[in-house]
Amino acid sequence: MTKISRDTLYECVQAVLQGSQDKKRKFTETVELQISLKNYDPQKDKRFSGTVRLRHIPRPKLKVCVLGDASHCDEAQANGIACMDVVALKKLNKDKKLVKKLAKKYDAFLASDSLIKQIPRILGPGLSKAGKFPTLLTHSESLVQKVNEVKATIRFQMKKVLCLAVAIGHVEMSEDDLVSNINLGVNFLVSLLKKNWQNVRALYIKSTMGKVQQLY
Repeated sequence: MTKISRDTLYECVQAVLQGSQDKKRKFTETVELQISLKNYDPQKDKRFSGTVRLRHIPRPKLKVCVLGDASHCDEAQANGIACMDVVALKKLNKDKKLVKKLAKKYDAFLASDSLIKQIPRILGPGLSKAGKFPTLLTHSESLVQKVNEVKATIRFQMKKVLCLAVAIGHVEMSEDDLVSNINLGVNFLVSLLKKNWQNVRALYIKSTMGKVQQLY
C-alpha cells in the first residue's frame, strides 16, 4: 500500500466511523471503496475482473442461498441458511421470470458438487446472466465457513465506465479491521491494473449515508 499514507488511511476511516456515530441510522451502513481510474480505455483495453477474500466480512447481512443435495440442505437448515433442493429448482421450470426473481432475492449462491453441473440445465442461463452463478460446495468443507467465505469475498470488475465501487466494510467494524480490509482491497485492485498505480486517479471511502473521504 505504498501510495496511501497510514495516517491518511486512519484519518479517513475515523471520519467515516465518526460520521456514522454522529448521525445514527436505523440500519448498519456499509462502507464503500470507490475507485476512479485513468489512462484506461474500456473499449480497447482488456477488462479486468478479480475476486479477493477480505479478512473481515464487509456485509454480514449478505443473503446466501445453498442449492444443495439432501445432506447440504439439512446442514443449511440446521444453521438457519436458506436452501433449495433439486425438486424445488425443477419447479421453476426454467421460467425466466422465476429464475430472475430467485437471482434477485439472494446476493450469492452455493451449489453442491453433485448439483452444480446440472444448474444450467435445470434453471437455464438466468443465474449466470445475473452474475450469480453458484460457487462450488463440497462435502469436505464446512458449509458455515463456506458461506462466510462468500460473504467476505469482493469482486473488482471493469465495466464500461472508469469508476468502480465495492463494499469494503461496515460502520460497526473497528478502525483496525476496516483499515485492514481497505489495505487488502486496494492492493489487490492495483495488482489487477495494467500499469498498477499509474491507472489510479483517485480513491475514496464513504458510508452509505455519509460524506466521501478521499484516500488518494
